[in-house]
Amino acid sequence: MAHVSVTVNGRAFAITCEDGQETRIRKLGEYVESKVTKFVDSVGQVGEARLLLLAALAIADELADTEEALRLARKSGNGAEAEAAAAAEAAASGIIARPKQVEAIAARSQSS
Repeated sequence: MAHVSVTVNGRAFAITCEDGQETRIRKLGEYVESKVTKFVDSVGQVGEARLLLLAALAIADELADTEEALRLARKSGNGAEAEAAAAAEAAASGIIARPKQVEAIAARSQSS
């Protein structure tokens, strides 16, 4: 197992991940940090838990929008749109699997 440090809102979190996933985990951490930073800029330091909840809700909203776009693309299903829908579906299946992976990562980080 590999170890990665992810910093969110100025706090470093030690994350354990599968070998080879270090870069992906760092990028995901940077994405979460960007969401948290936007909320800090708009509402200030309202507490770590609240900031992480706001970031999670924003990311969940993005996922819902992506799923809706995928549904609409599947529904129209012609030519290039069908190809785009297939590509989006492949990407979405990866996104849908991520929560379980993130939960596992979180569980390992809490035990570290």
